[in-house]
Amino acid sequence: MSDRRVVDYDVVVVGGGHNGLVCAAYLVRAGMSVCVIEARSEVGGCAGSDSVFGSRVNICNCDHSLLRTLPLIDELQLGDHGLRYIDLDPGQVALGWDAPGPVPLFRDVERTLDGLAVHFPGEVAGYRRYAADAIPMASLVLELASQVPSPGAMARRALGRSRAAARLLRWSRRSVGDVLDSYFDHDGLLGPAMAGGPAVWGLRSTTPGTGLGALAYALKHVAPVGRPVGGSGILTDALASRVLAGGGAIRTSSRVTGILCEDGVDGGGVRAVTMRRTAAAEGDEAEDQADEAEDQADEEVSITTSSVVVACDPRRAFVEYLRNPPPEASALIDRWRDRKPSGGYESKIDALVERLPRWKHSADTRLARRVGFEDHLSPSTVVAPGLADIDQAHDYMGRGWIAERPMLFINIPSVLDPSVAPAGKHLLSIEVLFTPYHLGGSWADPAGTRSERGRWLEVASTLFEPGFLDSVEQWRAVTPIDYERDFNMPKGHAASYAGGPVAALLGHDPELSRYETPIPGLYLTGAATFPGAGVWGAAGRNTAATVLDNR
Repeated sequence: MSDRRVVDYDVVVVGGGHNGLVCAAYLVRAGMSVCVIEARSEVGGCAGSDSVFGSRVNICNCDHSLLRTLPLIDELQLGDHGLRYIDLDPGQVALGWDAPGPVPLFRDVERTLDGLAVHFPGEVAGYRRYAADAIPMASLVLELASQVPSPGAMARRALGRSRAAARLLRWSRRSVGDVLDSYFDHDGLLGPAMAGGPAVWGLRSTTPGTGLGALAYALKHVAPVGRPVGGSGILTDALASRVLAGGGAIRTSSRVTGILCEDGVDGGGVRAVTMRRTAAAEGDEAEDQADEAEDQADEEVSITTSSVVVACDPRRAFVEYLRNPPPEASALIDRWRDRKPSGGYESKIDALVERLPRWKHSADTRLARRVGFEDHLSPSTVVAPGLADIDQAHDYMGRGWIAERPMLFINIPSVLDPSVAPAGKHLLSIEVLFTPYHLGGSWADPAGTRSERGRWLEVASTLFEPGFLDSVEQWRAVTPIDYERDFNMPKGHAASYAGGPVAALLGHDPELSRYETPIPGLYLTGAATFPGAGVWGAAGRNTAATVLDNR
């Protein structure tokens, strides 16, 4: 095996998910030479899309909201690279398994309250109190997440908003269940609120320090919800196009084998990244054709650089990739070596259907008459049991079981965007929580796991009018073991920064909340870093600002 040195780059970004691409795009915009290394054959990670049974299937959720609260779409001119959004209002529908009906969550609070009164008249006063308390907090959280956390910057943001800041601090110390119980009584509101918060981090409603997860409903009133035309992956395609247009390089089908530091030097920073091509990569338009031809599968390549941004699993970077780290990084490395990866908790079904299903509750026309809610199929619907059942489902997951009625995130993106499905067909997606990494021993048992996966479709069919299952032409299930194998996620776990803005303010786990490490030139970004939730991009933008500040 040969080892050759490639032209220098100012920065190497390890991982081509949306945060890594956001970071790279900002660095390219600032005039830096950047190379993104991605193990898969295409960029996007869990924010991307796959081509499956003639459809453009989103890897995870198709709805984007938090990202749209940032100026990055305009700052990076992503519209010039093909990004367009379809706006959704209501941005989401909450539906309890045992609820008398759905709750459409509109941007407008009063319209939401009017709709709530149809099925939950006794919850209107509580929701009004919740909105008054939570919406200012949600706005403050979005502002805090839009910049690199520091006591001074956060204090300036909180200045003049002392009530929201004080409540944010109080909520951050409580459990999400405790917060929600202080506003709502009915499981039809409690369960979907939990499902949209800490449940998507794989946590219980009683977990201390999860109180800010109760902001899930409030965020629907302050963050516009939309879907990229063509699927979620259009966002990451646009970001990749922006990187390449600015002169950056993207090396796909390439696995990092090492992050090299200066040998035997106290305070020695990074000096190179080694990688191995696993297949003929595409998307390296910035590379010379002769250089591309020279790269062969399984050849180890060394890229010299003074800055590396890790946009993938931090533990893997510290424990597996680092070579010759300086002594002052030993405590950090030991801490991450002792931190064992959590097991996955989410699976997803994608189905091609020949005709649109019909929700059982859509026959009730009261919501249409009262608030004009007639399109029940376009918004994503969160289906959940009550908090006690969610916590029981969490306990089941630890035993390798799945609840009889799990939490479901259901959407049919082809209703508003026919481009994602074949003509005359529709694409339906169902995210399923909680699903364990070890299902009764292993997902590798074809008979048992196929039966369990099929059960999810059967459970979902009970929410629709008869005939739904007959309309399913093709379907697939993506489980934690698939996320591990295909997306390089240890144990299929989707990392997320769980500390919240208060922990970031205090500098807990500074490599995650400040993006820097004790190794000069080594930075972190991605879902594991602040704010790290869903398709947001704030972490990538903040990390780029940190890198530029240190130049």
